[in-house]
Amino acid sequence: MKHAFTKIISTLGPATSSYEMIKLLAQAGVNVFRLNFSHGDIAGHRKNVRFIRRVEKELKTKLGILCDLQGPKLRIGTFEKGSVSLKAGQVFTVDLQNKPGDETRVYLPHPEVFQVMKKNMIILLNDGAIGLRIDDFTDSFARATVLNDGILSDHKGFNVPNVMLPIRALTDKDEADLKEILQMDINWIGLSFVQHPDDVRHARELIKDKAAIMVKLEKPSALDYLEEIVDLADGVMVARGDLGVECPLEQVPALQKKIVAVCRQKGKPVVIATQMLESMIQNPLPTRAEVSDIATAVYDGVDCVMLSGETAVGRYPIQAVSMMSRIIQQTEQDPFYRIHLESEKLEESKSVAGSISGSIDHILKTLPNPALVVTYSMSGATTFRIARERPSVPILALVGNEKIAHKATVLWGTIPVVCKTPKTMMEVIKQAQKQAKKMELATVKDQLVITAGYPFVGAGNTNMLHVHTIEE
Repeated sequence: MKHAFTKIISTLGPATSSYEMIKLLAQAGVNVFRLNFSHGDIAGHRKNVRFIRRVEKELKTKLGILCDLQGPKLRIGTFEKGSVSLKAGQVFTVDLQNKPGDETRVYLPHPEVFQVMKKNMIILLNDGAIGLRIDDFTDSFARATVLNDGILSDHKGFNVPNVMLPIRALTDKDEADLKEILQMDINWIGLSFVQHPDDVRHARELIKDKAAIMVKLEKPSALDYLEEIVDLADGVMVARGDLGVECPLEQVPALQKKIVAVCRQKGKPVVIATQMLESMIQNPLPTRAEVSDIATAVYDGVDCVMLSGETAVGRYPIQAVSMMSRIIQQTEQDPFYRIHLESEKLEESKSVAGSISGSIDHILKTLPNPALVVTYSMSGATTFRIARERPSVPILALVGNEKIAHKATVLWGTIPVVCKTPKTMMEVIKQAQKQAKKMELATVKDQLVITAGYPFVGAGNTNMLHVHTIEE
């Protein structure tokens, strides 16, 4: 059975929140389901978790669940008539008066923004569609010049580019949601609005080891601490939506490349998100540019590509996943794919485990029939190290529990399987051969490159490598 190396994350929403749709999405190629806590309620998300686990058992596969916290949502208030038409050059005021706005002013219910206000600072409204340049201000209002024509309506979002706002990444709503989420059978927490490493540390204090943290990089201020934030995170999402509002759009591709490169070096799974097949929300086929966008991410060796509105509210959710899967598989079959991956030189790790992981691809190239890399890992650390190397064959991850298996669902090229703790290396080999045959990942005379750590009950002590040829 052919497995894609690059994983697919699919967002659930009104279009797909049913057992039948979740099963179809999984069959079409979804590896991880995203529950967006900006929408819906706890009861609905809890029901989707139950559906996912039911589908997982029926399809006999591992499906990850990513719970994406809303984070602070900076929005303006309302207007007397629901919307206003703004003209370039006119004066417009934002203030702390909690009453409907008009063509001259609007309520900005975030006093923190006034604390960091500066003359000539730019505020962007409605996903960047309208810009305001601050002319003068106090601690309760700011008078600005409108930079371009546009329609502004109730509760539109606003952004303050290149400014670190004195706002926590976790709101009261997020913390309340977290208490509910951590009682569910979920695996990853998506952390929004990260501006500083302390945002990740605070989240870790609350989440502890109950779930892995996927930091969403959407604020330019976070990029000033990129390496430290990646070190603190379990995984990273390049959230191009807000990033493309707060940074000039032409800078986003280079920032994406930079973030992916840092994550690859540090062995942290990286996800590319936002508008990957946006046109398929309404259309049965994507644009050529969208196809190229996905292929570019795959060529760069990202762990996952993600669908948002395409599967949450779109008219063609199954077709969108199928299209993404086809693009991934076609790209990974291109000989240039391996050439491009191998051209990325990773720093060698100064450890036994790192040396074993770093040598895997060289060993694969010397074998006549390499089929799989098999990792036996109590903590999953070895699997993460091997995935960092992007070997030329899939990774069969034999792990000791469901928690580690589900965490590994985001990892490039990794097929996680829960197995019994072995007592001898021969038991590891037998389990590897059994699972490889059962899952049709290898056959007689194929070779398995097996890594493990002895003693087997420990964690993080990979110190063995064995090449096994599958027997009858």
